[in-house]
Amino acid sequence: MTAWRKRTLHWTPARVLVTGFLFIITIGAILLKLPISTAPGHSLSIVDALFTATSAVCVTGLVVVDIGTTFSAFGQGVIISLVQIGGIGFMSVALLFYLMLGKRISLRERLILQESINANSMEGIVRTIKRVIIFVFVIQGTATVILMLHWSSHMSLTQAFYYALFHSVSLFNNGGFDLFGSSFQQYAGDFLTNLIAFLLVLSGGLGFIVLAELYDYPKSRRLSLHSKVVLSMSALLVVVGAIFIFIFEVTNPNTLGSLTWDGKLYASFFQSISARSSGTATLDIADMRQVTQFFLIILMFIGASPGSAGGGIKTTTFAILLAAVYAMLRGREDAVLFRHRLAKDQIVKALTIIFLALFMVLSVSMLLAVTEDEPFISILFDTVSAVATVGMSMGLTPEMTPFGKLVICMTMFIGRIGPMTLAYALGNRKEQSLFRYPEGKIMIG
Repeated sequence: MTAWRKRTLHWTPARVLVTGFLFIITIGAILLKLPISTAPGHSLSIVDALFTATSAVCVTGLVVVDIGTTFSAFGQGVIISLVQIGGIGFMSVALLFYLMLGKRISLRERLILQESINANSMEGIVRTIKRVIIFVFVIQGTATVILMLHWSSHMSLTQAFYYALFHSVSLFNNGGFDLFGSSFQQYAGDFLTNLIAFLLVLSGGLGFIVLAELYDYPKSRRLSLHSKVVLSMSALLVVVGAIFIFIFEVTNPNTLGSLTWDGKLYASFFQSISARSSGTATLDIADMRQVTQFFLIILMFIGASPGSAGGGIKTTTFAILLAAVYAMLRGREDAVLFRHRLAKDQIVKALTIIFLALFMVLSVSMLLAVTEDEPFISILFDTVSAVATVGMSMGLTPEMTPFGKLVICMTMFIGRIGPMTLAYALGNRKEQSLFRYPEGKIMIG
């Protein structure tokens, strides 16, 4: 056994995940830099290739070039393949090949799978991943057929199939990439396109554990606390987000103001769900009022749900924070959700995640404010989009300096794997000490 093999056997699941993502990003960047990946008359710098590969694997969707015109069919195929791998996780893809080859899944590999989808335990993890893979192909396949038939009315059947497949994969995995050049703005008033896109983004952002429980619900008639929190918080954020976007933009002639009342409704809901993870848009973000742009920053920061293709601090983290604040204001010792008391360590972990995410946003925004000569709202918007792996942009990213692009690359990577996972991968988690320090009191507030 080689020394490398001996060392990697002792790697933690977090370190394996970080290394795996880095490896896929590197391979993707190399493939995108090949001449066959770009369309005739176009070329790609190594920084832009790395940026695009990172954005695809981290299912962000921020771009520095027009995907539809810069890349050839081969290059676009590489991008959407990276989105698929990044969305469902490279360990899920590896499991698929293991099952096809008839290999046994070891305990160590089950631990890595558990880490990759944020599952609470290893029990039934392989069965859950199998279902995830089935869900992915069934949902994406169904959406591809519907969109192909719908779009074939204004494009050839072959092109309609290609566009439908690309965008179904991108939307479900919350990738944010599109071939239209202006996202989905031309379909702002198209009910069917909005409906399919909405369902794809929503199902991809709920989390694979929740999808598995919803599949079993007709028989089991029960949902875990996790699923209840995810579903209720997701519904609340979508509805509240759509209402606020509608109120802020209904009189803006550059956004909702120019649409029919049906279009206003579709666009409000589309932006609300898309801002939390997908990054696609039926409205021009740069034309929105600043209050709407800042509200979208809040939605992006919250993000999707654990174990999904989306990013952000996650809906459950936000729900735990609200429950803890409510309990503190009411003078209660326990934070409660759906008649379940939340463990103290969960509250501490939620606060840690929020603090690390805020620290990343502030640090990266300040750094880019030094290197990029752009309005701060644009810098803050694209920074949060990168941290939360959303992909929405106010147009700043393509104009960035090479250094700024590398900073955003690093930000997208950390946002995808999570700051805590990266910390666990880089450091060694010490066992709990055998003694405790005396309790101290500090004045707060």
